Amino acid sequence: MGAGERTPPRIIYAGTPDFAVPALEALVAAGYPIAAVYTQPDRPAGRGRRPRPSAVKTAALEHGLSVEQPERLDNADARARLAHHQPDVMIVAAYGLILPTSVLNIPTNGCVNIHASLLPRWRGAAPIQRAIEAGDPETGVCLMEMAAGLDTGPVIAARSTPISADDNAAQLHDRLAHLGAQLLLECLDDWLDGRRPAHPQPDHGVTYAARISADEAWIDWQRPALETVRRVRAFNAWPVARCAWGDARLRVWQAVALPADAAAAAPAPGTIVAVGADGIDVQTGEGLLRLQRVQAAGGRAQPVAEFLRGHPVHVGETLH
Repeated sequence: MGAGERTPPRIIYAGTPDFAVPALEALVAAGYPIAAVYTQPDRPAGRGRRPRPSAVKTAALEHGLSVEQPERLDNADARARLAHHQPDVMIVAAYGLILPTSVLNIPTNGCVNIHASLLPRWRGAAPIQRAIEAGDPETGVCLMEMAAGLDTGPVIAARSTPISADDNAAQLHDRLAHLGAQLLLECLDDWLDGRRPAHPQPDHGVTYAARISADEAWIDWQRPALETVRRVRAFNAWPVARCAWGDARLRVWQAVALPADAAAAAPAPGTIVAVGADGIDVQTGEGLLRLQRVQAAGGRAQPVAEFLRGHPVHVGETLH
């Protein structure tokens, strides 16, 4: 563990979705004592709307760890329960609950957040999706000392990764989750021992990653194809870009931008101009969008060549 003669720190781990699992697994594998794992309460999911445990709860129980699931942390009972664990540090990754100052002050060494961006760019709830949507050439993860503001605390360490033209949010999510776990193991002991001080974030370059809403997934055919491609990638795997196709809904999982024929008169945005095994080409406000992987309502996501065998699509039809 690299801690020398120092007693290993008692850790409270707080996280909820898949993104938070690799760091928890890494801490367990490295032998750190986990006093308790905090995660959000089980939520209804699936067609039956039955309560489903979070990914972090499932992982914690597999390792025999104690699990706490308070609805909130801003009350005396929740704070007393957390303090009872006598944590040296609280590690937080996509927990989803606000930690008031009274909670941040409970661990002896404070709280450390694994955040999926290169702060101060993309503070907030959806840094992975917003980085892709904006066309950023790179992103990364930060270890940050948590403060009262929204992702405003000093940064302990950062690690970057390029965003390729093919990366979607699901792929980038998984890469950053493992990058964050690696960075945590590399830096935690040095930070606890004072060998790696945290540095305040600069005042310039601050951007905010607003939470993604399902309404954002509707394709605006007036927008340029390049912009729409980034949104298709950003909204894969949720909420998935979509459009209206006649009376049905069509989800778009993968697409590429093509230059329009400058010599030809452009039809109205949303018009299907070509259909083939390589894709369905749709006119946008600037250039063509080639749909490569789509999903009809009630069906599964399919490459266009397979989709077309059961779903006739014709040149001249309009998507909305």
